[in-house]
Amino acid sequence: MKSKSKPNNKKSNTKWIFKIICWSMVICGSISLLSDVLLKQVNILVAFIILIFIILTGIAFDIIGVAVTAASETPFHAMASKKVKGAKIAVKLIKNADKTSSICNDVVGDVCGIVSGSIGVYISSKVHLLFPNLSTYIINTLIGVIIGAFTIGGKSLGKNLAINRSNEILFKVSKIIYFLKKDR
Repeated sequence: MKSKSKPNNKKSNTKWIFKIICWSMVICGSISLLSDVLLKQVNILVAFIILIFIILTGIAFDIIGVAVTAASETPFHAMASKKVKGAKIAVKLIKNADKTSSICNDVVGDVCGIVSGSIGVYISSKVHLLFPNLSTYIINTLIGVIIGAFTIGGKSLGKNLAINRSNEILFKVSKIIYFLKKDR
């Protein structure tokens, strides 16, 4: 009987992987296009603000992905039995922690990393236009180092927070999802 469940599970995983690849392409393409359109119309300060927003979005979703995998299901069952808003969503997210984490960490987090790199290239070209005497290598390296340091440092701090306060973070996220779904 177990041998029959493995092919179904394998088929389900293949389907999930295909879906995640398709969604990644759609999300990455949309965010890249949107940021390219926005960046062409803004100055370097606004480009930095957009870059910071993208990096913070990646960090936030990384925190959510880690929190879901570290959270305990038991307190949310207790809350759900008391009809606490968002508790059932938290249970569902924990039960699907692999998929939730994949979406948050891999899809959104990695897309934000890719887009922040693209924005870095744009900012580097603008800086080079403003300061033509500076070496392109120095400008590109400096921008890349700044993006990498903030992304890696932020995600490192975020993972620590997510592991130590997983239930609290998941509950807040679940309440937000509940209120967003409630209006639909």
